[in-house]
This record gives sequence, structure tokens and C-alpha cells, in this order.
Amino acid sequence: MSSTTQNGLIVSAHSADFVWRAGGAIALYAQRGFNMTVVCLSFGERGESAKLWREPGMTLERVKAARREEATRAAGILGASVRFLDCGDYPLRVSDDALFQLADIYRELRPAFVLTHSLKDPYNFDHPLATHVAQEARIIAQAHGHRPDQTVLGAPPVFLFEPHQPEQCEWKPEVLLDISSVWDVKRRAFESMAAQEHLWEYYTRVALQRGVQASRNSDLKISHAEGYQRIFPQVTGAFA
Repeated sequence: MSSTTQNGLIVSAHSADFVWRAGGAIALYAQRGFNMTVVCLSFGERGESAKLWREPGMTLERVKAARREEATRAAGILGASVRFLDCGDYPLRVSDDALFQLADIYRELRPAFVLTHSLKDPYNFDHPLATHVAQEARIIAQAHGHRPDQTVLGAPPVFLFEPHQPEQCEWKPEVLLDISSVWDVKRRAFESMAAQEHLWEYYTRVALQRGVQASRNSDLKISHAEGYQRIFPQVTGAFA
């Protein structure tokens, strides 16, 4: 990897979350030459693999292996690499070791931006926990006393991708990202996630709806978009 290559980091609670919610951003920035890295805290082996558990003789390790394979394939389609921390699922529990590992990934990549879950989700406690961990690891990576032989992290902006039920999660789209040019890539990544086939059409409708909203809020003709919420203020020298 060239020293001038920019990086994007996605912290995903489960092995499929990044595909539905940020697959367009990943594919778009991969095409722009960014090195895109997905960190999956969990394989989603208990709560998000119902289709696999219906198969006779299924075991936890087989489910994990299947979800790893699907996520790796989807990430490859999008143009990203993926790392798995295997922190468990339903419940997700992140140890200090895993937290420090994520902080080290921040320092290794020095990402230009970070994508992760909403701050709240009453339907899935793993999601806001992943967001908390993503932010805590960012803060640790900024601390001069953490591995003082290393250069501290700067202040990459953090964007929260759309949860499954945004109103209940108190999430609203503050950034609408045009993913029209990479929609076919995202859809192909969808279709590699066979364990959650029921979500394919749902997130297609979400992309179309955000595309309509993006067009109405711009002078552009946008067919598909992804919505994001910001945590930190945008720092800029000009409004336009």
C-alpha cells in the first residue's frame, strides 16, 4: 500500500451490517482509490443467522464459518478487506484486549473517516455498543499515553449509517451520499449474503428512497443514496 493511499474504516457490529448500511460508500471510495477496511466485531452467529440455524445439525462453529465466508466475499465485491474480532453475538461483549486491538487498527490505518452504527437502537443492543466501542477506540488511539512510542491519531470524522428502523433509533439523515454509480456493486454484495436474503429488497427500497431525497436536496439526478448522521461538527473554510 502506498504511503499516500487514504484509508476508510468501517466498524460493523455483525458480519453483514456493513453490506446493507454502508456498502455503497465502501464501493464508491474503493473505486476512488481508498483502502477500505471493515472490522466486524461479531459474526452475527446467534441473532442474525436464523436461516442457517434452521438447517439440521447446525453448530455454532459452522454458522461462524459460513458468516465469515459470506462477509469476506461481500467485502471483496465492494473492494474492501475485512477483519473479524469474534467478540460474540447476542450478547456482544468487547474485552479490553479487543478494544485495544481496534485502537491499534485506528493508528495503523489513520482513517480519513469512520463509518459505524447509530447511537441508539432499542431493537438490537449490539449496534449501539459497536458505536460506543468505535468511539472509545478512537479516543484511546488519540491518547499520548497509549503506546507512547507510536504517533497518536488525529480526529477522523465519524458518520453513523442508517439503522433498520431510524425513527425508533432517533437517527436522521444529515448526509445523503450518492451511490448511483456503484449501486449494482452494492446489490451484488447483497446477494452474497444468503443468510439474510429477506433484507435484500428492504435495503433496495431504502436506497431508492434516499436517492429521491438526495435529488430533492440537490441539483443532481440521483437514483440511489445512503444516509448518514454526523457525530462531530464539520470543519470547513467555506460554505460552498
